[in-house]
Amino acid sequence: MDKDYIDSYLEETKKIVETVDREQIKKGIEILRETRDKGGRLFILGVGGSAANASHAVNDFRKIGKIETYAPTDNVSELTARTNDEGWETTFSEWLKTSRINEKDTIMVFSVGGGSETTSLNIVNALKLGKENNSKVISIVSRTGGYSKEVSDACILIPVVNDKRITPHAEGWQGVIWHLMVNAL
Repeated sequence: MDKDYIDSYLEETKKIVETVDREQIKKGIEILRETRDKGGRLFILGVGGSAANASHAVNDFRKIGKIETYAPTDNVSELTARTNDEGWETTFSEWLKTSRINEKDTIMVFSVGGGSETTSLNIVNALKLGKENNSKVISIVSRTGGYSKEVSDACILIPVVNDKRITPHAEGWQGVIWHLMVNAL
């Protein structure tokens, strides 16, 4: 790696620090406090690298934040059985139905694009179910925020500072934001 690339990446990171919406982060923290205080659960949804982030965040929100927290991608047997038997698009929503998602609960989405009519339909369908059951939604997304941004009670939109590095910045910043939030609880 050359120094120019390193400097460029870190400058992009600095731009994100300067422009990320602090009010949305604050709203997300308030929702998490309310969820914990009323005995609700936190369900963290993500696919790909965001699924790995979701798994890590489950630990932090349970151990540090004292919120009952789950990620459906942590149970690979159920996830793959649902994918095989019911289809990918409903893997999260059917999991949430079995969990009896309700008005005390919060869904947190980690996603680069936030879902749409053609991408991350399992996230979109889970959010529709969550909203039908009066759950809160927090999303940490990038690009335009997609469907997640449309329905979120708090949407932390990671600014696009370089089209070639949307995914690494989005997924890296998921970690920055959830660590900030969990330690503010």
